[in-house]
Amino acid sequence: MLTRTPIGVILAQIGTPEAPTAKAVRPYLRRFLSDRRIIDYPPLFWQPLLRGIILRARPRRSALLYNQIWQKDGSPLLLHSLDQCAGLQRLLGSRYLVELGLAYSAPSMEQAMGKLEAAGVTRMIVVPLFPQYSSTTTASVYDAASFAALGRRSASGPVTKRFVPALRFMEAYYNEPGYIWAMKEHLMQQISRLSLPPDYYVLSFHGIPRRYADTGDPYPLQCLETARLLAEAMDWETGCWQAAFQSRFGREEWIGPPTSEVLKELSGRGIRRPLIFSPGLTTDCLETLHELEIEGREHFAAGGGQPEDFAIAPCLNDNEEWLSFLAELVERNAQGWI
Repeated sequence: MLTRTPIGVILAQIGTPEAPTAKAVRPYLRRFLSDRRIIDYPPLFWQPLLRGIILRARPRRSALLYNQIWQKDGSPLLLHSLDQCAGLQRLLGSRYLVELGLAYSAPSMEQAMGKLEAAGVTRMIVVPLFPQYSSTTTASVYDAASFAALGRRSASGPVTKRFVPALRFMEAYYNEPGYIWAMKEHLMQQISRLSLPPDYYVLSFHGIPRRYADTGDPYPLQCLETARLLAEAMDWETGCWQAAFQSRFGREEWIGPPTSEVLKELSGRGIRRPLIFSPGLTTDCLETLHELEIEGREHFAAGGGQPEDFAIAPCLNDNEEWLSFLAELVERNAQGWI
């Protein structure tokens, strides 16, 4: 007789190096930058450039940055993601089994799915930890989860497993009231800890090439809608906040305005106490801990601002309201299975 088994939940992230060293960063970058969801140039053009130039110099530079944000117990992204898994498991209870699956590093999507299947799980919900859909993030983890479930690397490649679990992919939640509420409560707590309230807010999202948006990626519009809804919930007046986009890579045009340029211009506009927050990243990582906090403060100071007056709010991480919303969203997606 078949018995009812728990529903598997895979919290999906892009990934992180195993150590803040060039040796560890290199294979992570190779996997990440070889994904044509991320860089869609033809392999005959891109791979020689990637392996001949980029992977010789960039791992050393990236390792220096990771060294500045690395925690005693390891990668901030991995540690925060594991805390999110544990918190979500507590909220969902025994009807669910929650695992972390990373697209380009360990624990991999295959490892996460293998653990769930070993526990008898036959139905799984994949939860991208990206509120706004992008082909460079959400679709990448969809790919990784699909291949892991199918037990193959490509349509024509060998098959490594016979049984394929049922999968449900959680859609973008950029405009969900529970997500907006969680960010509002989080920001109110962060602001209450400051000696003086901010006089301006910068909502920074990870950028994508303009070409991706022009050819159908809805990401920029979803980011702007998230920013609008959050500003409305916070009761910010027009003119005291703006959205910006960070992490430009390569020479082609990206969506903007660039966060770095916005921060450099704030002091000249009479802004003295900016607060920066990333509503597109739910887990603190290199992009927030270094690019926004360390480099962001430097950009603000380069434009004439006082670095001690620059404030950054951490990501939601294992925030209680955020995990409660995520648990409710998982249960909503499990309807018909529970």
